[in-house]
Amino acid sequence: MTNIISSFSEANSRLKELLAKNNGRVILGIVGKPGSGKSTLSKNLIESFGTANTVIVPMDGFHLSNLQLDNLNRRSRKGAIDTFDVEGYVSLLERIKNDAESDIYFPIFYREIEESHAAAGVVTSKHKLVITEGNYLLNPDGEWGKIRSLLTESWFVDPQDDLRIERLIKRHQSYGKSLEDATNWSKGSDQTNADLVGKYADKADYKVRI
Repeated sequence: MTNIISSFSEANSRLKELLAKNNGRVILGIVGKPGSGKSTLSKNLIESFGTANTVIVPMDGFHLSNLQLDNLNRRSRKGAIDTFDVEGYVSLLERIKNDAESDIYFPIFYREIEESHAAAGVVTSKHKLVITEGNYLLNPDGEWGKIRSLLTESWFVDPQDDLRIERLIKRHQSYGKSLEDATNWSKGSDQTNADLVGKYADKADYKVRI
């Protein structure tokens, strides 16, 4: 049975345990459905542990560009599992796991422009804790199935669905969608993705219910 983390203090305590028992770099995978609060949890952990030795590497940096999505006729499903460069993401995680001395650059996705900037972030030798967050880290299919073995531990953020969808609608509105469009996207494309993510929740080492 998957263990439960029910407070930020428990999350901090568990992470301290991980760091204490691992001599090398710790890679924590934070997984969850769209709007579950992955980024919020990651930012809270960064605030607790500091940016000097901790960095967030989001899976979202590996969104395919809008140009490529248009070429593939997938723009209307942006965020679906086949709209990411999974090979690039896996390659990055392998480098982060196996090379603790080099500066390793990674792309960051900016919601304001719905595109990623290459090499906008960097993992350095000082970063002993790397938090990588995204929807599909526990998916076992194809290249995605390689990710779990690259993580020191995985946490599935698991709020109530009504709260998650409410957050998601507000987030889409904050980036310019009308209430109607935000609701349709949250309960349409996003929900299809959420259903897939939820299938693998029990593969996580911990479920986070804060």
